Amino acid sequence: MPFAPFVGVNHHGQSILLGAGLISSDDTETFFWLFQTWLQCMDCIALKVIITNQERAMKNTIAIVFPESRHRFCLWHILKKDPEKLGCYGSYKTRMKTALIKCVYDTQSPDEFEKCWDQLISTYSLHENFWLQSLCTEHEHWVPAFLKNVFWAGMSTMQRSESMNAFFNGYVHAKTNLKKFVDQYGNALKNKIENENAADFQSFNVTIPCISKSPIEKRYKDLYTNAKFRKVQQQLTGIIDLDPVLLKAKVIVKTYLVEDEVRVEYFTKLVTHSVDFSEDDAVAKCTCGLFEMRGIVCRHIFAIFKCKGIKTIPDRYILDRWRKDIKRRYTLIHSNYNAGDQREDANRYSSLLNICYKMITCATSSKKHTEDATTKLNAMIDLYEANQEPPLMTEKCLNVDGTNAKDTTTIGSLTKVLSLRVVRGKGRPSSLRRASRMERDL
Repeated sequence: MPFAPFVGVNHHGQSILLGAGLISSDDTETFFWLFQTWLQCMDCIALKVIITNQERAMKNTIAIVFPESRHRFCLWHILKKDPEKLGCYGSYKTRMKTALIKCVYDTQSPDEFEKCWDQLISTYSLHENFWLQSLCTEHEHWVPAFLKNVFWAGMSTMQRSESMNAFFNGYVHAKTNLKKFVDQYGNALKNKIENENAADFQSFNVTIPCISKSPIEKRYKDLYTNAKFRKVQQQLTGIIDLDPVLLKAKVIVKTYLVEDEVRVEYFTKLVTHSVDFSEDDAVAKCTCGLFEMRGIVCRHIFAIFKCKGIKTIPDRYILDRWRKDIKRRYTLIHSNYNAGDQREDANRYSSLLNICYKMITCATSSKKHTEDATTKLNAMIDLYEANQEPPLMTEKCLNVDGTNAKDTTTIGSLTKVLSLRVVRGKGRPSSLRRASRMERDL
């Protein structure tokens, strides 16, 4: 019995379950019922982006039920088929595989990809390869160069660890029976809730030292969750070796070339990115598309800011979804998975919600009552927003991986994170293959 989950990303970059369903088959009719049912449960608010495998029935149904949503294929699922589809060619391991990786990861625009792809097909006589032909006809669904202007919230899958199925890794597998699945489903959700609560605690109670004196870095540190601030720091670290060169200048917009060193497979190469910078409002756009795709300003834009003496990051580069000071209403909704350890604010939320339901029922009986309730509620919102109290967190010292802290230094009410080397990693050992910087960014 196939399992179809809807998975999103929270403000820490962790996967969260938006919905799921056990379906009798994976045909178009079944997917149509599943997606329509999910859409009704979401008050007809459709997903903005969707990532799936190449299931034909699913692709056709998504085009009907979610016509405005941007649909993407999981790149990990595509590239894992390389050995099976291309391994029969003698040059696959020596040159062809590298050429394919170059087409996927190195090309910066649709035109550049198409030229590179045509060269790949011609060089290795792959005109008759049906798998590559099918991929080419749907390149807008999986090639990064065609997807850079779409925000994927960190779900632009390059590895299985980022795929939707990773949500249930360690809980269910192909041979899990229905009874066991129900139990493990609840355990998986409970674990995700606990992980998010731990990450919330860290963001408010654990401080990560800045690596520079930049006021831009400090602002990100103050506003962003720890997980996303680390992503910003990775980009800030990368500007050391970058030296932007002015290509052309118009009245307001200047275009810079930024040469960046990336590692692809087992060799290092130089990739040149183009950054358009507006002198008027300090808005920049880079061909790497990191900000558009993942919501993190790339090192190429940071390098331009440094050259231009920009000390204050424009508000458009501070995304609300990564901020730790914004309350997430969904975390206050009562859940069976954390009933034994319900937070006080969640209990207050549930109590007030019940009162509001009664008030709404009475107020909507007449137009006069509705207008009166609206006026009073707006006044109460203004009052409470002006007197917000900081969130109360359980007093507990944690390491960056969520375990009890041993190697930490307390400064005031905050905990300073020491080197990540003191935290022992969990899970299987990391792959010996070094992913390219471009892969990591995308």
